[in-house]
Amino acid sequence: MRSVKLYQYSLPMDSGVILRNQRLATREGWIIELNDGDMQAFGEVAPLPEFSEETFEQAGQQLQQILNQWVNRQPELTDLYPSVAFGFSMAKLELANGLPAEANYRVAPLCSGDPDELVERLSEMSGDKVAKIKVGMYEAVRDGMVANMFLEAIPELKLRLDANRGWTPLKSQQFAKYVNPQYRDRIAFIEEPCHTPEQSLHFAEETGIAIAWDETVRDEGFIVKADPRVSAIVIKPTLVGSIAYCLTLIEQAKSLGLDVVISSSLESSLGLTQLARFAQWQLPEMVPGLDTMQLFQSQLVTAWPDCSLPITTLEQLTLAYQQNETV
Repeated sequence: MRSVKLYQYSLPMDSGVILRNQRLATREGWIIELNDGDMQAFGEVAPLPEFSEETFEQAGQQLQQILNQWVNRQPELTDLYPSVAFGFSMAKLELANGLPAEANYRVAPLCSGDPDELVERLSEMSGDKVAKIKVGMYEAVRDGMVANMFLEAIPELKLRLDANRGWTPLKSQQFAKYVNPQYRDRIAFIEEPCHTPEQSLHFAEETGIAIAWDETVRDEGFIVKADPRVSAIVIKPTLVGSIAYCLTLIEQAKSLGLDVVISSSLESSLGLTQLARFAQWQLPEMVPGLDTMQLFQSQLVTAWPDCSLPITTLEQLTLAYQQNETV
C-alpha cells in the first residue's frame, strides 16, 4: 500500500544572505514523503529565488500532480521543473535503497578575509586543501588582491572562485593582473567569470586560469565537451534536474577527464545531507560545494554533522497534501 505526504517549510536565514538582487530572509520549500509498504523516503523540492525557472508555488502545484500519479501507480509526468525532478527522483532513489548511507561531509570553506582562520579550518581537512571565494560582487582588483593574498599565505591551498558571470572582459583582466602568475595554477577554477561563455573561454586562454561551467550546465542544449580551458563542471541538482540526468552529466564529464563538483542551492539540512550522500556515492575523491548550513538559523528533520542549530521536525511543518493509494 502506497501513501504520500507533502509538507511545506519556511526556515529563517542569516540576515546577510543575498541572492543577486534580493535579500533572502527565509528559505521556502517542500518536503516529499513517500511510503510503500514498510519503506519510507523523503525528498526536498526548493526552487531557489533568482536562479530557478519555477516558483515555489508552481513547484508545489506540480508536486501534487506527480505525487497523485505515483501513489495510484499511474504513468508519471516527464516534463518536470528541475527542482521537482530532483526532489522526487531523490525520494524514489532512497525508497529503492539506491542511495548509500555514507556521506561526503568535507567542505570547501568560504574565505572570509582572515588567512589565520582559514589555516585553522584547512588543518582539519584530509586530502586536498580546498577553499572557495565568492568574487564579482566587489571591485575586480580587490578580488584579485584577496585571492593572491590567500594563495601566497597558504602554499598548499587550492582555490575555487565563483563569479556568477559577474565580470566584463575588462574586469576579468583587472582581476587576473593582481594574481601572481606563479599562483594561477593553484586556482582550481573560476566558475563562469564573464557575462558569456565565449568571454569566459577567452579569459581562460589569455590568463591560463581554468574555468568551470555552472550556469552554462543549465542552458538548454548543454553538452559536456573537452576543452583545455575548462577543468570542471558544477552540478547543482535543484537547478539541473533529476538524479538520472545528473548521473548522465557526471559520466560524460568523467569520460572526458573533467572534474565534477556537486554543489548546494541552499537546500535545508535534509536535502544537503542527501547531496552529501550522493557526492560520496558518485564522486568520493572530490570535495563537494556544500558549505551552506551556516547560512540558516534552523536545521530541518535531519541533523548536519557538528551543527548546533535547532532542528525543525516534520510535525512542526504545514501538511499541504496527503493521499493514500486507492484499492
